[in-house]
Amino acid sequence: MSYELFLVFLGFGVLAAAVVPALMRRLGMDWPVSLPMSCLFGGILVGTIVPGMPHLDPIDHAVLIEKVTEFAVILSLTGCGLKLDRPIDWRGWSSTSRLLVVAMPLSIFGLVAAGWGILELPLAAALLLGAVMAPTDPVLAASVQVGPPGESQEEETRFALTSEAGLNDGLAFPFVYLAIAAAADRESETGQPGDAGSFDRSVLIDWLAVDVVWKIAAGVLMGWLIGKVLAWLVFRAAPTKTVKDAFLALGITLFAYGAAELVHGYGFIAVFIAALTFRRFEHDHRYHADLHHFIEQTEMLFLILVIFVTGIAIAQGLLAPMGLRGLLVAMLFLVVIRPVAAWISLNGLKMARDERFAISILGVRGVGSIYYLAYGLAHAPFSMEAGRVLWGIVALIMAISVVAHGMLSPKVMSRLSSRR
Repeated sequence: MSYELFLVFLGFGVLAAAVVPALMRRLGMDWPVSLPMSCLFGGILVGTIVPGMPHLDPIDHAVLIEKVTEFAVILSLTGCGLKLDRPIDWRGWSSTSRLLVVAMPLSIFGLVAAGWGILELPLAAALLLGAVMAPTDPVLAASVQVGPPGESQEEETRFALTSEAGLNDGLAFPFVYLAIAAAADRESETGQPGDAGSFDRSVLIDWLAVDVVWKIAAGVLMGWLIGKVLAWLVFRAAPTKTVKDAFLALGITLFAYGAAELVHGYGFIAVFIAALTFRRFEHDHRYHADLHHFIEQTEMLFLILVIFVTGIAIAQGLLAPMGLRGLLVAMLFLVVIRPVAAWISLNGLKMARDERFAISILGVRGVGSIYYLAYGLAHAPFSMEAGRVLWGIVALIMAISVVAHGMLSPKVMSRLSSRR
């Protein structure tokens, strides 16, 4: 197949994914079909019926996948930070802190146990699996997040899922780095692939000091500083109407991310904190809505592309390493591990049971997980076999999550709204 013909099919699939849900609603077919679901099934259809489709190997194209998904995630994190109206205080963000400090580690350890015990993955590979699947995806979770800036759609369920998605993409990175460091140490000791990892004292001390303490602190500090400075320049030094929203939105995203990475901090955290700090500077200014609108439209283009291409890869055999054990692990994570971990973490808060239930089951997995896996496999000496198993289970969990989320979230959120 020629490159031009591939672009034709890609464009057709993307257009179909964008148009079909609206067309179905127009025809009165009230089926729960979301845009990500349409993209996924459109990609699977194109990958199945189109002869000569170029083979999409995620291991061979790891660098390209990493960079595309990286940009999609940081754009989405900027959007999350801009649209949060709630003031920053410990009490108001208590659900967020519990999801980050309790639910995310429990989800990681639960999936590590499932990957090691059921899929028989070596320990470092199982840890990488747990780390890449734990974060709630900021790109795919837009349907259950708060509304644009100033719309005051910040009921607890939407706020918790938005703020969690904004922060846990950065806070999952320490666990990814632990898997990378353990795999590298194992390879240096044995000369073999580092799938099992080596978790000796020196690895753990270095990981705790650098990857946990320093990188998180540097990401938070750089994000806060950049957000403050840019907000002062925009709202105090320069007439706001003369500042182009598209350039500013991209500038905040890229500058905060790059600056944090230069000082070896977590760029994901810096981007979210910078956007959040920028928003708090002039909380009620309508300019925030303009910035958010540009970010939302841009990230949607990346979402369509990534999910559609993932569908093609699934049709081409990405899930081949997975058998019934892979399906069991995927369902165990989505139905038991994440919901139970989130439910436990929210215990004791003054929250209705239906809100607690919604937060527990609506943490979708997606683009961020693809980025983390591509990054982890590109920077650590995992074997080809382990890499293909990891890609298979991550794609399977993501596909099930997209479908289940697309079918459940409208009903769950509608029921919450009607009760409220």
